[in-house]
Amino acid sequence: MRLDPYALPLSFAASDSGADGRVRHVELFHKRVVVRRQVAGMRMALNMPLSAYDGISIRTMPGEDGAPPTVSVVLEHKDPGLALSLFVSTETDDALAEWRSWSNVLGLPQLIDDDEGGYREPFARIGGVRIERVRPRRRRHSPLKRRRASMPLRRATLRRFEAMAVYAGEREIIARN
Repeated sequence: MRLDPYALPLSFAASDSGADGRVRHVELFHKRVVVRRQVAGMRMALNMPLSAYDGISIRTMPGEDGAPPTVSVVLEHKDPGLALSLFVSTETDDALAEWRSWSNVLGLPQLIDDDEGGYREPFARIGGVRIERVRPRRRRHSPLKRRRASMPLRRATLRRFEAMAVYAGEREIIARN
């Protein structure tokens, strides 16, 4: 299963164990999600903003009967019944690319499983900006350092005022061409 993050708004059907017919219809927009389902003959529509969701998580499920494990990208909600699966595949590289794409398009953080069974962000952030370790300047620590000229890195020295000519005690200074 693959939904294209760049083709929003999307409308798709997803499995729902609590709904009649075990199916729910989902409409995914840039700013909101609408989940329509029918439980015990009663129709309901949940219209939620994307801010109600925690983020985009990546999950791995072991394969059954010797099948390769599957990787899925999920729009996570505090209520597990409202979590939406956006991508399912056996290819890990494709899942990582989809994970990043969905996070960028929807503006939600990327999440991974933590040890307690919940989710956490894999990278430190301040708001929407990822925080990383400060990297050294490329020129100084590059293997190509010896191949580059170092003269442009030096600053020109200032002329000293003592070396400049001073005309004191003269009545007039005239510039002639």
